[in-house]
Amino acid sequence: MALPAQLRAIQHHLRTAQEHEKRDPVVTYYCRLYAMQTGMKLDSKTPECRKFLVKLMDQLETMKKELIENDSITQEVVGNAHIENYALKLFLYADNEDRAERFHKNMIKSFYTSSLLMDVLSVFGELSDEVGEMRQQQKTKQPASFHSALSYQKNFPPFCGVQLSPEDFTKAQKYCKYAGSALQYEDIGTAIQNLQKALKLLTTGKE
Repeated sequence: MALPAQLRAIQHHLRTAQEHEKRDPVVTYYCRLYAMQTGMKLDSKTPECRKFLVKLMDQLETMKKELIENDSITQEVVGNAHIENYALKLFLYADNEDRAERFHKNMIKSFYTSSLLMDVLSVFGELSDEVGEMRQQQKTKQPASFHSALSYQKNFPPFCGVQLSPEDFTKAQKYCKYAGSALQYEDIGTAIQNLQKALKLLTTGKE
């Protein structure tokens, strides 16, 4: 079922949920829970949104039954720790790669996914001090990683064969700058959109 335009803000969390369905169903469950709670606030009245959210609720109920013996689902404190540890693991990996100037797709995706999981942690209430500090670092690290890679002009080794012009690099840097500004205002949606535009330009040579 297609995601209604009114709920576009949760599309990345739903994609992360889908990506983890087999390797980490706990991440999938809480990403969908966050998406449902956020979607309810965005628009739960128009027919297409209500239909989509009801389907999402059904998915959550099915998962809850399937994972009834999983403490991370039945006990929120355990679930919180699971998501927080996973987000931290992704962030530390990406941060280490960034510091070593190893710029590649997995490093960027890890920053990106850890940022989404910071959002997901809000389903448990107040963020811990450690997570709050990590989130602050993400605001500067994520765009900084793009800028670093662009300044070295390295098209991310996995993307060999894409011919980029100096104008392409300038445009990509512009998108990263917009993303950095959006993160200063904690506008995750706009930041993600601009980072995706930069990544698409770098990987395909097209906007």
